Amino acid sequence: MTSEITEAAEAVLGEDRWRERAARHAERVDALTADHLRRRRAGERHPVEDFLFTYYNLKPAQLRRWHPGVGTFLTGEGARERSSERFYTEHDDGRVGLDVPAFLAARPVLDFVERLLSSVASRPAHLGCFGLHEWAMVYRTSKVRHGQVPLRLGHQGTDRVVESHRIQCSHFDAFRFFTEPARPHNTLQPTREAQVELDQPGCLHVNMDLYKWAYKLTPAVPSELVVDCFELSREIRTLDMRASPYDLREWGYEPVRIETAQGKAAYMEYQRDFAERGAVLRERLLKVCGELRTHAPA
Repeated sequence: MTSEITEAAEAVLGEDRWRERAARHAERVDALTADHLRRRRAGERHPVEDFLFTYYNLKPAQLRRWHPGVGTFLTGEGARERSSERFYTEHDDGRVGLDVPAFLAARPVLDFVERLLSSVASRPAHLGCFGLHEWAMVYRTSKVRHGQVPLRLGHQGTDRVVESHRIQCSHFDAFRFFTEPARPHNTLQPTREAQVELDQPGCLHVNMDLYKWAYKLTPAVPSELVVDCFELSREIRTLDMRASPYDLREWGYEPVRIETAQGKAAYMEYQRDFAERGAVLRERLLKVCGELRTHAPA
């Protein structure tokens, strides 16, 4: 459920208005994280959804905390209480909002994020990788990341899929988990240094990472946008694992059989949809970066 809040649509929020937004945000996050929190209390692991809280390191309580974002100011008695929080400041007229100079001094990541998002947005989406990065992560090894989940085609069948396909992974944070024997099968050898040049908008992991860039720029990013990115990342993670070599049917996930022509076609349709939705969120994040530049000291 994408938020209906438009960034910078309301520059000054009265207390009733911003408390209403904060409450709606908390309810939304509670619904999204309830199952994870229940499993965590019970000591249960989930091969699909745990990724959103382990690979991505924002805790549910942090995701639940509402922030209006750069350029939006709060008023009222409750706003004055928030002025003591990190990166908030109270102005002479009583408005409370982001302390942009303090934020920029503490978060030098803005330059990289803005450059990366802009570069990705300037490129066409390349489809047809078919999620083979997950297959390359278990190629010719008995040490798999999800040991509690069987491989759908077994080890030999999985290896044959890798060997019979042209792997085109351009995202370093996927490629770095390839097994050593799988690396020569990739048409590229991505590095961290080349990330800005290689990331492209059709890549599932590039679109999942919109969530990472959103929370790394918190509290400058409105919390509604952070959760929009979280929801997209969650959907993409589901496809990522459905198209993987793991058999997740006992967990309620039907496979996308990318080793077949029908499965490849289905994967590309999902990929195209995620690329289009990711482009909208990327543009919204770039708008936040622009707002930070506007409010930055000379």
